[in-house]
Amino acid sequence: VGNSSVLICSPKPNMTMVAWKINPKVGGPCSLGYRADQNRTDRTNCSDSINWKFRPDRDPTLEIRQVGRAHEGNYTCEVVVAEGNFHTAYYLTVLVPPRLTLSCDDQGNPVCEAAAGKPAAQISWVLENNSTPKEEEHDNGTVTVLSKFTAYSTNETTCIVSHPAGNWSKSIAC
Repeated sequence: VGNSSVLICSPKPNMTMVAWKINPKVGGPCSLGYRADQNRTDRTNCSDSINWKFRPDRDPTLEIRQVGRAHEGNYTCEVVVAEGNFHTAYYLTVLVPPRLTLSCDDQGNPVCEAAAGKPAAQISWVLENNSTPKEEEHDNGTVTVLSKFTAYSTNETTCIVSHPAGNWSKSIAC
């Protein structure tokens, strides 16, 4: 989320046409096209964040700026030359980093929460215990993971959150 994504479509000599067909999981389809005989580009229902990275007659690479969850979906590039049509297909998966909070519950036990991440984060503790993480799925496809550490002392405890978008840790003494 928030970064740019670049999808490569290999150019061929003497391309007559290039088309990107985009079918996101949310919202309607969009397309970008280039016709060499007219040296013309067209776009249909694509947001401003989706565009050619370079000149499509030289390099038909697609760029998605400020990637959001709505960009997730299927992306297909079709290059047309005299020898035939060549397709390159992608499925764009958008990672949402979770928000990490660490607090103490009413019994003095540390509680670690990795909120609204996609996919679900993994929570572990320094000085592992018998904690069982609980997951709550949200309508927007994100997941909150909650883990409670059963502490037997008041020493500082560290919660470690692992996620494809990064790893984080926080420490607390309850």
